[in-house]
Amino acid sequence: MTDLSKYRNIGIFAHVDAGKTTTTERILKLTGKIHKLGEVHDGAATTDFMEQEQERGITIQSAATTCFWPGSEQQHAKAPYRFNIIDTPGHVDFTVEVYRSLKVLDGGIGVFCGSGGVEPQSETNWRYANDSEVARLIYVNKLDRIGADFYKVVDQVKNVLGATPLVMVLPIGTESDLKGVVDLLTREAWVWDESGDPLNYEKQPVPEDMKDKVEEYREQLIETAVEQDDEAMEAYLEGNEPDIDTIKKCIRKGTINLSFFPTYCGSSFKNKGVQLVLDAVVDYLPSPTEVEPQDEVDAEGHPTGEKAVVSVDEPLRALAFKIMDDKYGALTFTRIYSGKVQKGMTVLNSFTGKTERIGRIIEMHADDRNEIDSAQAGDIVALLGMKTVQTGHTLCDPNDPATLEPMVFPDPVISIAVKPKDKGQAEKLGVAIGKMVAEDPSFQVETDEDSGETILKGMGELHLDIKVDILKRTYGVEAEIGKPQVAYRETITVPVTDSYTHKKQSGGSGQFAKIDYTIEPLVQDEEEDKKNFVFESKVVGGNVPREFWPAVEKGFKNSLEKGVLAGYPTVDIKVTLSDGAFHAVDSSAVAFEIASKAAYRQSMPKGNPDILEPIMKLDVFCGEENMGDVIGDLNRRRGMIKSQEPANTGIRIKADAPLSEMFGYIGDLRTMTSGRGQFSMEFSHYAPCPKNVAEQVIKEALEREEAKKK
Repeated sequence: MTDLSKYRNIGIFAHVDAGKTTTTERILKLTGKIHKLGEVHDGAATTDFMEQEQERGITIQSAATTCFWPGSEQQHAKAPYRFNIIDTPGHVDFTVEVYRSLKVLDGGIGVFCGSGGVEPQSETNWRYANDSEVARLIYVNKLDRIGADFYKVVDQVKNVLGATPLVMVLPIGTESDLKGVVDLLTREAWVWDESGDPLNYEKQPVPEDMKDKVEEYREQLIETAVEQDDEAMEAYLEGNEPDIDTIKKCIRKGTINLSFFPTYCGSSFKNKGVQLVLDAVVDYLPSPTEVEPQDEVDAEGHPTGEKAVVSVDEPLRALAFKIMDDKYGALTFTRIYSGKVQKGMTVLNSFTGKTERIGRIIEMHADDRNEIDSAQAGDIVALLGMKTVQTGHTLCDPNDPATLEPMVFPDPVISIAVKPKDKGQAEKLGVAIGKMVAEDPSFQVETDEDSGETILKGMGELHLDIKVDILKRTYGVEAEIGKPQVAYRETITVPVTDSYTHKKQSGGSGQFAKIDYTIEPLVQDEEEDKKNFVFESKVVGGNVPREFWPAVEKGFKNSLEKGVLAGYPTVDIKVTLSDGAFHAVDSSAVAFEIASKAAYRQSMPKGNPDILEPIMKLDVFCGEENMGDVIGDLNRRRGMIKSQEPANTGIRIKADAPLSEMFGYIGDLRTMTSGRGQFSMEFSHYAPCPKNVAEQVIKEALEREEAKKK
C-alpha cells in the first residue's frame, strides 16, 4: 500500500486566461507525464480534451490527472510524491465544476495573472475554497507579460480577497526581462536561460541590486511563520533564527490551518518558476490524513457524528464527484476516503440502496488512462461499470453502509426550448440528454407537456451554448433552438385567511373535505437554509383528523409548481391549516388533497401576487475611457451599481442586474470597449419585477399558452 503522507490531492483554479491550463501542462511535463508541451492558444493542451474547450481556449470540465514528483533536485527520487491534480474551469457559468472539485480536494493552487491581478472569477473561486476550508498556495503567473507587477498582485490578494499572502520568492526582472526567481528561505537565485526548457536553470547568488529587498521580505516571511510555534517564536525574538526545517514546519502548519497562503511567481509559458511551486505542494499542502475527515450523514442529510477516517483499514467510504461519458463508457470519477476498492468487487450505493459491481478501475491522465487492479483511501480514480451512480452519491461497504455529506448544486436560472427535426432526432436527443444530465447536475431538462418541446435549463448563456454545441457536434442531434427564457418565480405579498369546502355526491360514497387556512409570505432568516414552502397545522380537536394533514400539505405543495399569474413556480409561501371539517364516510386523503389544490387557486389571486425575477451579480472590467458608456449601459439594463474601483488595467464595476436584461451582454460590452472589456456574472437572488416588466412577462406567458392551443 502507498504511504498516504506521500499523497497530494490538489486543484488548480483561477480566472479565465490566468494561465491555469498552461500551468497544469508544465507540471505534467516536469513530472514526466507528457513529452511535447500542448499550448492552449494552439488548442492542444492535454487537460482541455473536449472540442468545445479546445476551440474556446477555456477549460470546462475538471480533468483529473495523476502524476509523480521526485523533487526539483530529485530529493524524493526514491519515493516520489503522488499528485492527483484536478484542473478546474475559470468561467463563471462552470463554477459548479469548481465547487464539485473543491469538495474532493485536500489543497489547491490559486493561479493569478501578473497583469490582470485578482479578477472576478478568481474571487468567486477563492470564496468557494474558503467555504470548503481548502489550504492553498498562490502562484502569480504571466510575469513575462507587459504590465505585469508581482507586488501589485500581492497587494490585491490582501485587499480584495482579504487573505494573507506569505511571499516565498521574488521575481528577478519583469515583463520580457523576467530571468527567474529568488528563493527567500535559501537566499538562492534560480535563473533560467532563454531555451524555454524548464530544466535549463542554474542557482546563483542573489543579484546585488536585490539583496536589500530579499532581506526585507525574508524577515517578514520568518516573522509570520514562527508565530505558528511558541518555541521557534521565543528563539527568534532572542535573536536566534530557526533552521530552515523548523521554518518549513511552521509554514506547513500555518498553510494547513489557513493562517496564510505561501505565494510564488513566474511564467508558466516561459517555463520559469514552476518547480518551486511543485516543491511547495510537497512541503506545505496537506496529505489526505491531515485534513478534517468527511462527515457521515443520515437519510435527512444531518451529520451522524461519525466521520470517514482516511485509512486503508477502515470500511469503504467513497464519493462519486463526476460522471463523464466517453468512448470507453460512463466513467465515474471517485474520491476514496476510507478503505479500498478492487476490480470486480461489489459496493453499495447508499443513496439508491442498490449494489454495483466495479468493472474496471482507471487512473486518469487527462484523456489517457492506465488500468489498475485496486485503489485505496486517498486516491482519485475513475470507475467503469457503475449503473445507478450519480454525482454526489456515496459508494460504501455493503456490510457497513454509510452516506457521506452530499453535494448541493444551485438551481438553473435560464432555459431554452429544443425541438428535434424528426422522430429519429428525438430518440437521439433523449439518449444524449440522459448522458449530459448525469455529467452535469447544474444542467436540468424537462418536457413541456403541452408543446412537446424539450426544455434545457442552465446557469447562464455560455453554459447552454456549450450544451447545445455538444448536442449538435458530439451527438449529431439536429434540432431547432428557441430563444433563451428567464426562470421567473411568483409569490404573494399579503396574507390571505380563507376557507374552502370540497363536496361531490354522485351515488355511492361521495367526497367531502373542508379546510380553513391562511396563506402568507414566508419570511426567512438570511442564515437559514432557504425553503420555498412551509406547512403548519394548528388544528385542535378532531375537526381535521391528523391522518389527513399530509394530504392537505401535498395538495398545496404540488399546486406551487404553477403560479396563478403566468404559470411560473410559486415560492416563499407558508400555509397554516387552522380548522375544517370532515365526514366519517365521505372524507378521504384524496378529498382533502383536491380541496387544498382548489383552495390554492381560490386564494392566491387575493394575496396581491407578484412576479419575481432572477437578479445577477455582475463584475465588469473596462478601461477608464469606457467607464461612462459601460455604466450608462448598465443603468439602461436596470442595473444597480454597487461599487467602482481602480483595477490593474482600468476600472472594476460591481453591480446587480436582472438576468432578462443581460442577454447578449458580452457582444455589447466588447463593442463599447473595443474588445477589451471583461465581465463575470453569477446568480444572486430573486426580487420583485417593476410593474411594467411584470405585465409584459404575464402577457408573454398568456401568448405562449394561446399559441400551444392552436
